[in-house]
Amino acid sequence: MDTEDHKALREAVAALGKRHGPGGDTAQLWSEAGKLGYLGVNLPEAYGGGGGGISELSIVLEELGAAGCPLLMLVVSPAICGTVIARFGTETQKQQWLPALADGTRLMAFGITEPDAGSNSHRITTTARKDGTDWLLTGRKVFISGVDIADATLIVGRTEDARTGRLKPCLFIVPRDTPGFTRRPIDMELNAAEKQFELTLDDVRLPADALVGDEDAGLLQLFAGLNPERIMTAAFAIGMGRHALAKAIDYARDRTVWDTPIGAHQAIAHPLAQAHIDLELARLMMQKAAALYDAGDDTGAGEAANMAKYAAGEACVKAVDQAVHTLGGNGLTREYGLARLITAARVARIAPVSREMILNYVSHQTLGLPKSY
Repeated sequence: MDTEDHKALREAVAALGKRHGPGGDTAQLWSEAGKLGYLGVNLPEAYGGGGGGISELSIVLEELGAAGCPLLMLVVSPAICGTVIARFGTETQKQQWLPALADGTRLMAFGITEPDAGSNSHRITTTARKDGTDWLLTGRKVFISGVDIADATLIVGRTEDARTGRLKPCLFIVPRDTPGFTRRPIDMELNAAEKQFELTLDDVRLPADALVGDEDAGLLQLFAGLNPERIMTAAFAIGMGRHALAKAIDYARDRTVWDTPIGAHQAIAHPLAQAHIDLELARLMMQKAAALYDAGDDTGAGEAANMAKYAAGEACVKAVDQAVHTLGGNGLTREYGLARLITAARVARIAPVSREMILNYVSHQTLGLPKSY
């Protein structure tokens, strides 16, 4: 359940979202949210943040989504990159990035997915090798959000362990205009303000201080960012589902056929009620995941974050589908703005990890069943 502080944050962010609404200037909304302190609510106070956690940041994204103006880069810049730098960055990296991420004057993208590797860090082929005190990065990334507007990208590469010879994941800050670091927009049918990119790293030379954290920490640092990513994706999905549902409820309350509002008919009302229940249940799991993560229980948060992302993705798709169906032909018009959500809602099922991989995780990690891969 929301605390009084959380309720106040919800109301304030909802008011901001209502002022901007769907189809507004995303850059302007980002800037205003930063000035009001909403972008960095999860970052340490010592570096200009709000001193809260993913619990608070998920509220910000959910409420903006419910107002029809979600900020997708909230998932990436403060949640993933901000969290990783706050937990593992050097003092210089913290001073350089966290205050700017918190007030929205700088953005950071996150690059993990590759053509032959999604979130499977063991299949990542982007490699980092030492050249004196510098690092040289070579590889490719795909479906990386917002690289054109980000000042840098936190790239997941792999380095060779000097003791075992095995490759392990490491994180590097790559500024946008670094020589050898190129981007190509991917032509998407997704209607979103943030563009998707394919990245090429061709012997990108980075100084020693581009490495975030300890090169021997490996998966620990990577998963510090991936759990918040799943929780924030759940918030993104729940907000979108609430937005679609609200439009359908308004329509069902006002649309009258044979002197009766269509919302009076159970065939219309019950599916909307079910959609609301599913969204509320997904929110409870998201809140549990965020609370566990903020309490430092990374193992418990991993399980709950995957479940929350799964539940929210399913609830969002069903809510959007039912909203469009409630409006009939009007559900496919630009005037009502629901049709564009059909594609957007699928994102919550697909990214950052598919529902099938989450079911693999739960069946293996939670239920103790043997792995299939």
